[in-house]
Amino acid sequence: MKSVRLDRRAVALLAGEEGEGTRLAMSILARMAEVVGARELLDITAAHIDSSLYQGPATLEFAERLAEGGARVRVPTTLNVSGVDEHGWRDWDVPETWAEPARRQMEAYEAMGCEPTWTCAPYQTQPRPARGEQVAWGESSAIVFANSVLGARTERYPDLLDICCAVTGRAPAAGLHLTENRAGEVLVDLSGVPEALSSEPALYPVLGHWVGLRVRGQVPVFDGLPARPGEDDLKALGAAMASSGAVALFHWIGLTPEAPDRATAFQGREPAEVLSPGPAELRGARDELGSGLVDADGLDLVVLGSPHFSLSEFAALARLVEGRRRHPGVRLLITTGRAVRELAGRAGYLGAIEAFGGELTVDTCILTTPMLPDGIRRLMTNSAKYAWYTPSLLERAVAFGSLADCVDSAVAGRVTRDDGAWTAEP
Repeated sequence: MKSVRLDRRAVALLAGEEGEGTRLAMSILARMAEVVGARELLDITAAHIDSSLYQGPATLEFAERLAEGGARVRVPTTLNVSGVDEHGWRDWDVPETWAEPARRQMEAYEAMGCEPTWTCAPYQTQPRPARGEQVAWGESSAIVFANSVLGARTERYPDLLDICCAVTGRAPAAGLHLTENRAGEVLVDLSGVPEALSSEPALYPVLGHWVGLRVRGQVPVFDGLPARPGEDDLKALGAAMASSGAVALFHWIGLTPEAPDRATAFQGREPAEVLSPGPAELRGARDELGSGLVDADGLDLVVLGSPHFSLSEFAALARLVEGRRRHPGVRLLITTGRAVRELAGRAGYLGAIEAFGGELTVDTCILTTPMLPDGIRRLMTNSAKYAWYTPSLLERAVAFGSLADCVDSAVAGRVTRDDGAWTAEP
C-alpha cells in the first residue's frame, strides 16, 4: 500500500486536538486512503451521507460514538434516507423495535450538524455542487447524478466513510476525484433506437439497466439519440446503471457537462467497446425487470419514487390521475423527500393524487425499511432500481412499467402495459 502524505491539519486531528470523535473519523479516513492508493487527501466543499440509514445496532453505535465524541461536520452536509418515516411510520407495518433505534440514529447525525434532508435526491431542493467541485457523496443514485449530470467529483463513498469525510472536510485524492479517471470507456450508440421509443420515458431506466449489466463499473458515453432526455430521465438512467452495474459516472454527448463532444468525453482516446442496443435488446431488458408478475391477474401495490419523486414527477402524476380512482384492492405509494412534498403541496399537485387514493411517505426508502405488510406480495414500479432489488431484498414479485402504465394498473387492479413504443422498429 502507498503511504498517504498527511498535512499538519490532518496530523493534528489524528492527535485528538479536536476531540475523540474527530480523531476517530480522521484515523478511518487516513487508513482508507491507503487502501485505495491515494497519495494525499484533498479538501471537499460538501458531503451527502448514506450512513444515516439505520441498518442495525452497528450503524447506530458508530453514529452515536462520533456524536458523543464531539464530531461535527466541517462542510455543508445533507442526509440520505433514514430507516424510518419519522412522523408517518405507524401508518405501515414498521415495528417499534426498528423505529426507535432508527430515530436515535437520525438524532445522532443531526447532532453532528448535518442538514435533516432525509432524501436520496438532495439535488432536487438543496444547493448543487458545481462542475469540478470536490465533494464526498454516498448513495449510489446520488453519486452517479452528482458526477454525471452536475459534473461534480465524488467517489462511490460507502457507509461510515462518508461521514468521516464530512467531519474532517477531506477525502482521498483518488478515483473519480481525478481528471484522468473520468474519461469515457464504452460508447453506447443509440442510433438504432426507434423514434417512437426514443420519446418513451421508460426508455431511460430500461436503457440504464441494460447498459449497467454490460459495462460493470466502466464509464459509458451515450450518443446518437435524437431525443434530448430531461433531468428526471437522467436520474432514472443513472440510478438503473448504478444498481445493475455499479456505474458512478456516465457522459451524454452534447448534454452532460464533461461531454460537449466525443473527443472530450473520451479524453482523446478510442472507446474500448461499442454497445448498440436496438429494439430487441431493449424489449428484453424491460422484460428482465420483473419476476413473472406481468401476466398475473392481481396487483397489491404500486411504488413510485426510487430515487425519490421530484416536483416535476408529481406534476406528471397529478395529470395522469386527475378524475380517476385507484382500484380498491391496490395501494399506490410515493416516496419522496420532505422538502419536495412541501413544494408539491404548495403547487397543488397533492390534491388530485390524494383523491385518487395515493399515499406518501417521506424520509425513508421502501427498499430499506421493514414497512410492507405480509399481505402485500405483488408490486409494480416505474423504477428500474426498485424492480432490480425488490425480488432479493423484499422477496416480493414485481412488474416494471412506465408511470402511465403504473397508474393504469392501479386503476385496473392488475398489471397492464402499453407495448406500442416497445414494438416499433427503426
